[in-house]
Amino acid sequence: MKTRTLLIAMTFLFIGSSLQAQFLKNLGKSAEKAAERVITRKTEQKVNKETEKAMDTILGNGKKKKKSASKKNKNKEVAENENDRPENEGASNDTSEENSETSTPEVKTWSKYNFVPGDKIIFEDDLAREENGEFPSRWDLLKGSVGNAKMGDDTIIDFENNSIINPLMETENYLPEVFTLEFDVYFNDSGVSYQSYDIRFWQGTSSFSEDEDSFWPIRIFRDGASTITSKQNNRKDLAGHNKENDTSPGWRHVAISFNERSLKVFVDEYRALNIPNYGHQPKMLSIGSYYFGTAKTMAIKNIRIAEGGKKLYDRVMADGKFVTRGILFDVNKASLKPSSMGVINEIAQMMQEHGDLKFRIEGHTDADGDEAHNLELSGKRAATVKEALSNLGIDGAKLEVNGMGESVPVSDNATPEGKANNRRVEFVKL
Repeated sequence: MKTRTLLIAMTFLFIGSSLQAQFLKNLGKSAEKAAERVITRKTEQKVNKETEKAMDTILGNGKKKKKSASKKNKNKEVAENENDRPENEGASNDTSEENSETSTPEVKTWSKYNFVPGDKIIFEDDLAREENGEFPSRWDLLKGSVGNAKMGDDTIIDFENNSIINPLMETENYLPEVFTLEFDVYFNDSGVSYQSYDIRFWQGTSSFSEDEDSFWPIRIFRDGASTITSKQNNRKDLAGHNKENDTSPGWRHVAISFNERSLKVFVDEYRALNIPNYGHQPKMLSIGSYYFGTAKTMAIKNIRIAEGGKKLYDRVMADGKFVTRGILFDVNKASLKPSSMGVINEIAQMMQEHGDLKFRIEGHTDADGDEAHNLELSGKRAATVKEALSNLGIDGAKLEVNGMGESVPVSDNATPEGKANNRRVEFVKL
């Protein structure tokens, strides 16, 4: 009897195993496409200790900082999925609780950051003059619903789920062959299983371009980015995710550069995408929102599009100086923003490669505020840049500083773009 029972049990086990194998085989086929889209990339584990120390000095890390307790408490309905979007792509496994006000944030050195923004600002929106609750005045709505809102002291563009906006520009095809795009995006806690900001480089709201060759949006996640290209039926799933990145709730800085055919995407200091031949010439752009899971805030701020130019050394040799608008400071202060390190790292490298170079660092401001204050502030900012370069090993004797204030404008202070172009740092060859 026991032998018969055992045989029956083994028979059912064999049948169940066969069905399970077939089920897994079918499941594997349907999941294969989604699984191939997620490509993880590990960053370097070792960072030069001297560079880290220098960055800590430049950015003032190591001190305890208070974390803003301001949060928006809103509930939003989850919208329908877009085409070809796996629910778990880019999802974070973050389970950490919010830091207390007395906690010390993780040190970010930005020592490997090499993003250099374009020379000329063609669109700038810091939302400074926007009214809370109104639609952002410099944007057009393509889908969904957005509005101006306050988050702490910042004015933000607040997105409902699955919404898309594009900047209002004078021409339809306004992106040059070489350009950069920068903006800040907000990510929520682990209650959101999927959250991305989508950049489209074509008209409309479709999930892919309707050209002969297809291109999916550049999707920005808290830990990286992804996209898909399909040229002549040759599909490429491109992604870069770094799970060692800071996955806590908060703001991330997004920087995208396009140079004739190559495309790079940074999320904070991490380079998530580096596509040598993108295959598509962007002419316009839009920014969209998407999440799957618990309804949370999605927001952007500090949006800037700039036209590119020559390399720094080529500009010095041609013009005897170079102008950068990528060295940024906190509002009305001389403290550097971390995203400035892309340009500063580039300048330091150039001066190390060309030991004969000497510069006068000139700080310039727009015309807002008191003229005497702007003059003093510009001098302090120039001194901050010199200190940053000195901390990277550049001989301070090769650098002079001079504050110019608002005295030498290069654009009209009546427009946001004009003011952004006037806020600059010039390196004049000595």
